[in-house]
Amino acid sequence: MLKQSIQPKQPSTTTKTPMLVVESLVKTYGKSTAVDGINLTVEKGSFFGFLGPNGAGKSTTIHCITGIAKLTSGTITVGGVGVVEDYKAARKKIGVAPQEFNTDFFGKTWEILDFMAGYYGLDTAARQKRIAALLAQFDLTEHKDKEFNELSGGLKRRVMLARALVHDPELLIFDEPTAGVDVEQRHDIWQLFRDLSAAGKTIILTSHYLEEVEMLCDRVAIINKGWIIADMQKSDFATDGNSLEQVYLDITRNDTKHA
Repeated sequence: MLKQSIQPKQPSTTTKTPMLVVESLVKTYGKSTAVDGINLTVEKGSFFGFLGPNGAGKSTTIHCITGIAKLTSGTITVGGVGVVEDYKAARKKIGVAPQEFNTDFFGKTWEILDFMAGYYGLDTAARQKRIAALLAQFDLTEHKDKEFNELSGGLKRRVMLARALVHDPELLIFDEPTAGVDVEQRHDIWQLFRDLSAAGKTIILTSHYLEEVEMLCDRVAIINKGWIIADMQKSDFATDGNSLEQVYLDITRNDTKHA
């Protein structure tokens, strides 16, 4: 067990421009509170790790950001646009690759990308150009006419990532993006994320593979039982030679305040 001296920190004051601001977010389902008044600020261009045990409130928070779930109270803005006040404008700024494969399993690879590009208003010429580029980027060109259910798990994951990028959003949310992916493809995906980050994209990553969060992210927040219990730069977690995984386990196991 790690030392009890490891304490959650609040993010330091910064003059950077925020891409995502979550203020006093509460989400309830009947008598159950999934998210209990959390605050998060993610700056433009940052690579943000969002961690927590199953049922901690990660998915609920993401659903509120993307408009899948209705906020009980609080506010969320993406690039200065309120997700409630102007849902369509806010949603155009976000690309999501969910953990679950929420697409037409009988749709062909290019059709899945084409549908999403059309949803975001790209005209025919722009769609064709963007889809061709993404198919090449994700090594999907030879699979473009295959139905989604014919693809391997790794290829399905790549289609989900390509779909998230089809409208060139400013904020990318990757939920368990390497689940079920082999080692070689996982490294390819990590390199893609590095390239996107270097290009200035803002990325939120949720993952149970804490080594990839430690490798890729510059800041990490931990949610537990609907509360943010730690939010700090990655370097602040790695104290006394401890790994992010060790500190994560210590913080969540010793979170008696929200038991």
